Order: sequence, then structure tokens, then C-alpha cells
Amino acid sequence: MKNRIGIDAGGSLIKIAYEENGRFHFRKLPFGEMDEALGWLKLVSSNKRVSLTGGRAGKIKAKFFPDAEIIDEFTAACEGANYLMMEEGLPNGEKSILINIGTGTSWFKIEGENYERVLGSGIGGGTFMGMGKLLADPSDFASLVSLSDSGEKGNVDLLVKDIYHPEEPPIPGDLTASNFAKTEAISSSSAADKMASVLNMIAEIITLLTVQTAALHSTKRVIFIGSTLAGNKPLQESLDFYCKMSGLEPTFLQTGEFSGAIGAILK
Repeated sequence: MKNRIGIDAGGSLIKIAYEENGRFHFRKLPFGEMDEALGWLKLVSSNKRVSLTGGRAGKIKAKFFPDAEIIDEFTAACEGANYLMMEEGLPNGEKSILINIGTGTSWFKIEGENYERVLGSGIGGGTFMGMGKLLADPSDFASLVSLSDSGEKGNVDLLVKDIYHPEEPPIPGDLTASNFAKTEAISSSSAADKMASVLNMIAEIITLLTVQTAALHSTKRVIFIGSTLAGNKPLQESLDFYCKMSGLEPTFLQTGEFSGAIGAILK
């Protein structure tokens, strides 16, 4: 693997994996910085084999690496995730659902070396960024994550306890009864509150689809990867809470955002 480079060109980011001194190293950059970064990579990789994956792989191949091999993005993501599970000491032979949260979200059934994409949704990191453009001043991902972490979704969302007040609700009162439903309070709520609501809604939808997918394939083991989770502690914590509340066993791979780039090398 030491003479190979894997590049995962997704909808928003380019993720690069390469081997040096016996270890994988990683780099990621916005797609808008592609020309400068990949121009440099082309100069330093003359003796290395480049493998590409992701929706923009064809564009990169045509412009920078005409001899590169293109690997199917779903195959690459699953191969890379299996590798990372082994590296992190996790059992990788059991049936599980792999959830890749990038610009959108994909669900895969994995069992040993067999995998199959079983579901997809347009809800993901692209949703978070797009709503951030509409509702908040910060436009970069890290700032929006920080903003959402400082907000209070209950100022925007109608919660179960709001409906039952002053009675005690039959289920946890902080659960969402309806997203963005406090119509009279929304105009006075902060951008942080609105982004907290957006992030929570994304977590709820992804969890709901994960619960249904896991039940359909008779497993409780779910593995999360994807660039939207990187540096996004609020989303990880929300997914972890909702999944465990629903009886699932969630795991978040530490460098899961580079699963596609790693898988491109391995495959």
C-alpha cells in the first residue's frame, strides 16, 4: 500500500489517504481548493498509484490523474470501514448497519466481507450547511457546529413537555413533538437556537431511518462514518443518545470520514 494514494471526491470535500512510514496519513480540503492541492499532489506522486472514488472522481481523473483507477464509492466506503474496524479492535464479522453521513446519507448492510447499500437520504451535512446559510451568519462548518452546540432547541421545537404541561408526560419530556413548531417564538429565537434545532432534526431523522433499517435486517449493531461527524460532537452525542434510547448499539469510527479514501487504496 505504501506506493498508493486514495482520493475520495465527494459532494463537498476531497479526502486524501496515503501511506508513509508504515502508517496512513490523511488530509481533507473543500472542493473549491481542488486545483491547488491536487496540482501539488500530482507533482509529488509520480511514482505512486492513485485510486479515486466518489461522485467527482471522473473530473479529477480527467484533469489530474488520467491513469488512475476509479473505485465504486459504496464499495470503497465499506472496504475502508471494515479496515478501520479491524484497526480499532472492533469485531467486523458480525452483521451490522454502516451509516455514512456525508453531504447526504447512505446506509449499508455489512456481514463479513459482504455488503449491500440498502437505503439513502438527502438529509446530511449538505442539509446542515444549507440551513446554516439561511438561518445564521457563520458559513463555515466548524462555526455552525459551535453555534448549534450553544443553542437551545426547545426555543424553536415543540417538545413533549410543552404539550403535556403542567401534567407529567408519559415519555421523556425533552423529546421533540414537532420540529420548528414554536411558530410564535421562532422570530425571537437566536441563530444558535435555530441551528440547534436543525442539528437535532438531522439526528432524529437519521436515527429513525437507522432504527428501521436495523430492524429490517435483524441487527442492533450500527457503525457511523462520514465527514459530517468529524469535529461534530453535538451530532455524535445526539445520534448516540437516540440510538441507545431505541435499543441500538452505536459505534463511531475515529477516522471514519476517510473510509472512502482508504477503501480506494485497499480495493
